[in-house]
Amino acid sequence: MTIAHYCIIVACLLPIVCAGLAKSGGFGRPRREGGYDNHNPRAWLAQQSGRQARANAAQANSFEALPLFIAGVLVAQQLQAPQEWVNALAMGFIAARVAYIAAYLADFATLRSGLWFLGMGCSVALFFSAP
Repeated sequence: MTIAHYCIIVACLLPIVCAGLAKSGGFGRPRREGGYDNHNPRAWLAQQSGRQARANAAQANSFEALPLFIAGVLVAQQLQAPQEWVNALAMGFIAARVAYIAAYLADFATLRSGLWFLGMGCSVALFFSAP
C-alpha cells in the first residue's frame, strides 16, 4: 500500500472522530438531563449548539469531501501519476482536513474556509497529476 492509500483510510476515519467530538459533551449525563441520546442520535445532535454543533457540521463536511478525494487518488494512480506527487497531494489533503476540523471547532470561520479550499485543491489536483 502507498502513503496515499493510508491517507484514504485516515480520511474515512475523520468523520468518525468528528462524530465522537460532537457527542462527547453528552456522554456521562442521563438523557433526561440533556445527555447523549443513543435512541435518537440525529435528533439529539440537531439540538446541540456551539462546539458540539460545529463538530457535527465538520462531520457532515468530512463525509462530503470524501468522494472527490478518494476518486482523485484512484484516478491519479490509474493514470500512473508520479507516486511521490500523489502521496504529497494526499498528505496535503489530510493536513488541510485536520486543520479544517480544528478551525471549525475553534470557530475560526475565515480560516476554516481557506483550509476547505486548500483540501479541495489537493483533491482536484490529483486528477491532473499524471504527465
